[in-house]
Amino acid sequence: DESDESEEGDDDDDDDDYDSDDDKPLAAMSSSSSSKKAAVKTKLKIKIRASPEVPKKVKREDTKPRKAIKEDPDRKKPAKKNTRELKKLDKTERLQYAMQAFLWWEAPVLAEGVNWSTMEHAGVSFPEDYEPHGVKMLYNGTPVDLTPAQEEAATFFAAMDPDGMHLGNPKTAPIFIKNFFADFKGILGRQHVIQKFEKCDFSPIRQHLNEQKMIRKAITDDEKKANKEDRNQVLHRFGFAIVDGHIERVGNYNMEPPGAFRGRGEHPKMGKLKSRVAPEQVSMNLSECAAVPKCPVPGHAWGDVRHDPRGQWLATWKENINGQSKYMQLAAQSSFKGKSDRSKYSKAGLLCKYITKIRKSYKKDLKNKNVETRQLATATWVIDRLALRVGGEKDTDEEADTVGCCSLRVEHLTFDPNDEGIDNKEIELEFLGKDSMLFKQTIDFGAEMYNQGEGGLGNQVFENLKAFCKKKKKTEEVFHAINPTMLNAHLKQFMDGLTAKVFRTYNASKTLQEELRKHETSPLWANLSATEKVVQYNNANREVAILCNHQRSVSKAQETQLESIGVKLATLKKQRKQLKAIGRKLVAGDSDIPLRKSSQAMDEDVKAALAKAKRMKEAATTKEQKIKATEADEKAKQKKRDLAQAKFEKAHLWEKVPSQDQVKKRIVAWTAKVAKMELDLKHKDDNKEVSLGTSKINYMDPRISVAWCKRNEVPIEKIFSKTLRDKFNWAMAVSPDWEFNESIGNEA
Repeated sequence: DESDESEEGDDDDDDDDYDSDDDKPLAAMSSSSSSKKAAVKTKLKIKIRASPEVPKKVKREDTKPRKAIKEDPDRKKPAKKNTRELKKLDKTERLQYAMQAFLWWEAPVLAEGVNWSTMEHAGVSFPEDYEPHGVKMLYNGTPVDLTPAQEEAATFFAAMDPDGMHLGNPKTAPIFIKNFFADFKGILGRQHVIQKFEKCDFSPIRQHLNEQKMIRKAITDDEKKANKEDRNQVLHRFGFAIVDGHIERVGNYNMEPPGAFRGRGEHPKMGKLKSRVAPEQVSMNLSECAAVPKCPVPGHAWGDVRHDPRGQWLATWKENINGQSKYMQLAAQSSFKGKSDRSKYSKAGLLCKYITKIRKSYKKDLKNKNVETRQLATATWVIDRLALRVGGEKDTDEEADTVGCCSLRVEHLTFDPNDEGIDNKEIELEFLGKDSMLFKQTIDFGAEMYNQGEGGLGNQVFENLKAFCKKKKKTEEVFHAINPTMLNAHLKQFMDGLTAKVFRTYNASKTLQEELRKHETSPLWANLSATEKVVQYNNANREVAILCNHQRSVSKAQETQLESIGVKLATLKKQRKQLKAIGRKLVAGDSDIPLRKSSQAMDEDVKAALAKAKRMKEAATTKEQKIKATEADEKAKQKKRDLAQAKFEKAHLWEKVPSQDQVKKRIVAWTAKVAKMELDLKHKDDNKEVSLGTSKINYMDPRISVAWCKRNEVPIEKIFSKTLRDKFNWAMAVSPDWEFNESIGNEA
């Protein structure tokens, strides 16, 4: 400020008067007048440095009264520097960064067969004991007293949706009910009043469970925060392990709770009761130098403690339904799983080196007179070209009747399904594959695609399959002379470690790479946006999913979503049409333009409803109050959705009459919205019955996708979710020109 500058000038003048020649010794009287200037410079330095050696007389400048500076209230204070504060990471995030710092592919390689040198973890987290609710089921219309164990079993059944995929399906419901009631009677005892399922009424318990759902929805923000902290405490205690000095995430650290076994498809044991697992049934695996984790259940102890560095498991136990061993292992993004994945894809890449030799072999053996040799060759072709799983014998009383190549029965093949004549070489394959997913495809073995190239032997394979099925009953196996063990032993003759499963990984990866390259060679490829390129990537992914029969059933949520997108798309097109009409009116000078009304009143109404529901949640103490609070919250959220829909329907309009230029710009924007939504709808509709994720997670080499993204400048986030990016962190450093071929076989 000017006042400050004038004051400093006055001070300087006073100091000049003070430092006069009268105060200098006689010896210094001969100095020139320029010394005064030097003194002034020295004096300024003294003021800046605030040196302790300053003479006392210099302080005289502070004794002069300074002018009072009045602060101007209208004067703006200088803005603070926009300093960006660092995000404070919570414990989970810090642990995540610590795990990402470890690059396992750069760590020293352990001896063959050894997975770790040291391993320490906290064991398994067990579910809480059952707390009886006291709601009685009815038997023949009469309430029945049940013990806590009996009530728990009844609650398992009551929790099942009567219209769901198990009880609502006429094929699965009888299996489920039969198995459940057999186990339920075992808990009730022979002398119990409950003897027939038809007289059982679980609706009072079911109603109680529905009320509990409503009560849980009435949870306050503070309660949500407290619940999250509780979950984090369990995560931080059991969810991490220390392996060879670095942190790893544990996958399934929560023990499976008891309940009704559901299974997949028409599993013969669905409905049976899963028992609660006790710590005495669990074996721990850790290094000898590690402390044995304390059992979290008071009064109990671990069944066994082992020190096996060859095993990747941390804990193991047996479940009671199928008598199978279950394991607690590290998570999908762990070094154990990463090494396994890279080895799997490298082995599939190595198959590129031997595939020609294998195809020449089965080409020769398809006509061999020995039935076993001919069946081995035919099965190898089927696995190579049709990507079927190898299959194996199963006890259908213990497991679902799912089949693969070697376990195909005559009933699974229908020759000439459309009765087109003797020259037709179509076969309809229909059977339940892995996870009871239906495989149903009509394959034309006479088609060009199956009779070209080194593996093009479709006509001969058709003749072989026809001969294998001749004079057999429907329940007899097509490949009666071979089994999976024989087939895998046959494949190992060509390549060490080769199994039928490697073929699926090889074919999935090869198909993806070829499909992506096919799109990239298109002359219009360079003009596509990143979003459009992702659509082409998904098309290639879908080809792989179809090849591997990765299907999924269309859920009600998917159907609702597709219907909603269709309605929105129709609305956008209608709005664009109205915008064009508005543009014509403005050109003609017509002032009758539809306008958008302010939604402020509706906004305030929704805010008030949400705030009221929140207050009701916070004040609710009784069951009835919590249910009312949940109902009020659901009504308020519905109001919010209705408001959003109303805004969407009028989003193309203005509150004031627009200019022609504004209308033109909005038409362009709405055209882009329509194109984007059409693309989104087509993508979702095309993929509604295909599981793209299964191929990405298990079968397609991730390095193909990473290299494609780099080559085409597509963000990897558009292809891989965060979970997959963490799982395949080892694949992220490949170059844009990386290819899936035999050269990667040495990277195992």
